[in-house]
Amino acid sequence: MRLLAPGTALALREVTLPPPGPHEVTLRVEACGVCRTDLHLIDNELPDIHCPVTPGHEIVGVVVERGAEVRRFVSGDRVGVPWLAYTCGVCRYCRAGLENLCPQARFTGYSRDGGYAQEVLADARYCLPLPAGPPAASLAPLLCAGLIGYRAYRRAGAAENLGLYGFGAAAHLLAQVAGHERRRVFAFTRDGDTSAQRFARELGAVWAGGSDQPPPQQLDAAIIFAPVGALIPAALAAVRPGGRVVCAGIHMSDVPVFPYRLLWGERSVASVANLTRADGEEFLALAARIGLSATVERFALAEANVALARLRAGELAGAAVLEMAHR
Repeated sequence: MRLLAPGTALALREVTLPPPGPHEVTLRVEACGVCRTDLHLIDNELPDIHCPVTPGHEIVGVVVERGAEVRRFVSGDRVGVPWLAYTCGVCRYCRAGLENLCPQARFTGYSRDGGYAQEVLADARYCLPLPAGPPAASLAPLLCAGLIGYRAYRRAGAAENLGLYGFGAAAHLLAQVAGHERRRVFAFTRDGDTSAQRFARELGAVWAGGSDQPPPQQLDAAIIFAPVGALIPAALAAVRPGGRVVCAGIHMSDVPVFPYRLLWGERSVASVANLTRADGEEFLALAARIGLSATVERFALAEANVALARLRAGELAGAAVLEMAHR
C-alpha cells in the first residue's frame, strides 16, 4: 500500500524488490502496526516527504534472503524492523550513544520503504530479534508505540504519579509497564471518550478522565502522546513543582501562549526523538520479562486506509495492525 502523493489515500501497487544489499535482509512481512506517524506522513506534516513511499515502521517479518555481510540473522529468523533504519555512525551524536539524533538518519516507512507490504528490505544492523512463539500482530505495536513510549517513560524519571495524555497504542502499553513498577497512572482522553477511559481503568489506571479535567492529585510527571500542543500548558498545570512534561510525538500542533507561572517552580518540558537500538533491546527484554500484552484490532493489507481512518477518528482500543496474506 503506497502513498503516491501527500494528502491522498494509499493505493495498492505491485513493486519488485531488488536483491538485498550487503547489510540487508529481505523479509516476508507477517504483520505491521499502524502508527499515528503514518497519519503525519499522509497529511504532509513531516519534512522532506518523497513519494511514492510505502509507510509502516512496526514490522514483524521472517528472513527469506540476506546480504553477503549479514551474520546476525539467518533464513527463517523472525525479526522486528523499527522506525530507526540507518545512522552514519561517525557524527557527534552517534559517537555519544545518541544515534536517535543523527542528522543523517533514515527512517522506516518515511525515508525508506516500510512494512505496509508483503515483503520489505531492511538493514539487518537496525533490526531487532523477536521470539518465534507470540502472534505477529501482538508484537508489532511494541516496535514503535512501545519503544517510543518507553523512551518517553524513562525521560519522565521516577514518577510515582504519572499522567498519560492520549490513551492509544503507546499509552495502553506504557500503563502496563508503569503498573508493573507500582506507579500510579492517571489517564487523560478526548473529552467524553468514556470507552477509552474504561479501557484505561481496565489496564490499571487509578483515574481516567478528559484532558480538560484536573487530576485528583498532583502529577510527578506527564507524557503527552496526543499531537495537540494545547496539552502542554494543561499538563504543566497538573504536575507538581519540579515535575516534568514529556512530549512523545514526532509532530504536534502549535503550542499556545501560556503564563510563565505554569512553568515556574522548576517544572520542565522535554521531547523525545526517535529511538536507539539500545532502547529496542532493553524494552523488548522488559516486555518479555513482564509478559507485556498489546490489545490489537487486525486488518488486511488492502484495508490499510480503513485502519488509518479508525485511528484518525480515535475509534481503536489499543493498536491497529495489518496482517499480511501470502500465496
